[in-house]
Amino acid sequence: MGKIFSVGERILLTLWVGGTWAIGYLAVPSLFHALDDRQLAGALAGNMFTAIYVVGAVATIALLGGAFYNSGARAVRAWRTWVMIGALVLIAAAFFIIQPMMQDLKAAGLAPGSDAAAQFGRLHGVSSLMYMVTSVLGLVLVIFGLRPEGRAPS
Repeated sequence: MGKIFSVGERILLTLWVGGTWAIGYLAVPSLFHALDDRQLAGALAGNMFTAIYVVGAVATIALLGGAFYNSGARAVRAWRTWVMIGALVLIAAAFFIIQPMMQDLKAAGLAPGSDAAAQFGRLHGVSSLMYMVTSVLGLVLVIFGLRPEGRAPS
């Protein structure tokens, strides 16, 4: 049974972290480079970020569930659990707080130089920083794995 969880963990981690890096650091920059219409590029990027936030939330919840299933209450003491919780908190904040605020500002109109445009820029900066931290947290899990300390790879 442990081998099944190990394979499932690897698949979830690959989907989440691979998708996060591919979208955030390859696809979205390519959109803004290839498209002359920045609004269209932004809308497409927003859709991609929404999708990867959902993938990330589902994956981290499932990975946390697996950690608690395999280790019970000991999972609370594992640094990997706290890395996943940190990533989940950032994903949830971006998805439920930052993204809706940015969408509301865009819907109201962003005149260049306006207070709304400045606020959008600040939110975009916060969102970008949160995304970068989340992608690094995921990378830490990829590099160091999901196995509890002291357990040999199978």
